[in-house]
Amino acid sequence: MASKQHRNIVVAPDARSLAETAARRLVARVNEGMGRAAVCLTGGSSPEGLYRLLAENPWRAEVPWQRVHWFMGDDRFVFEDDRLSNMGMARRLFLDRVGVPRANVHPMATDANYPEAAARLYEDELKAFYGADRLDPERPLFDLVLMGLGSDGHTASLFPHSQALEEREHWVVGIAKAGMEPFVPRVTLTFPALASTREMLFLVDGAGKRDILGRVLGGEDLPAGHARADGDLVWLLDRAAAPEEHHAL
Repeated sequence: MASKQHRNIVVAPDARSLAETAARRLVARVNEGMGRAAVCLTGGSSPEGLYRLLAENPWRAEVPWQRVHWFMGDDRFVFEDDRLSNMGMARRLFLDRVGVPRANVHPMATDANYPEAAARLYEDELKAFYGADRLDPERPLFDLVLMGLGSDGHTASLFPHSQALEEREHWVVGIAKAGMEPFVPRVTLTFPALASTREMLFLVDGAGKRDILGRVLGGEDLPAGHARADGDLVWLLDRAAAPEEHHAL
């Protein structure tokens, strides 16, 4: 059953504009308050432009690095120096280039013995950061959650027909086998944990995503269509990815 939450769909002219729009939204969210802020990152190719911008001025100067904490929505069960590591990509493109305090970066323990052990460790870390064992819709865990869209309709590491789609108790689960290449185990936040955010921002670019995006936005029963947020739910697309009916936006 797809989420019935209203989606705010924003279409950028091209990938560069998409990255700049995402940077603007991220900066706005982390600067809303004066206390600590939390951003949940995503992997894949769509956020690469955003991550590169965050390492450069003027965007670099707009992020209060000392008080923003960076988490990962999912990761592959590989070491961080592996090219498949989502956290490894985020570190290379911006986290290691901007002087983020070590304690503010929260990688998944992909060097644990097995994915479910890493999931339990990360869930404990999230609960310690949040300060409670139950999520309160009035007090989101994250200020911003970045999401991507796979060619099969998956988001995070929540694949079609996976039992993880129905998980409502755990915040994090291990995925023994991915639903598409690369077929390595994963660790992923679940829908309830991802929903605990002031804003969920999907980043979708490229003509190769147009078909699957049209299916998700059209209401087909695919994982990305199940995503919801306690705050705003925003789909940021570039024109190449946008289905025809959204080109005028």
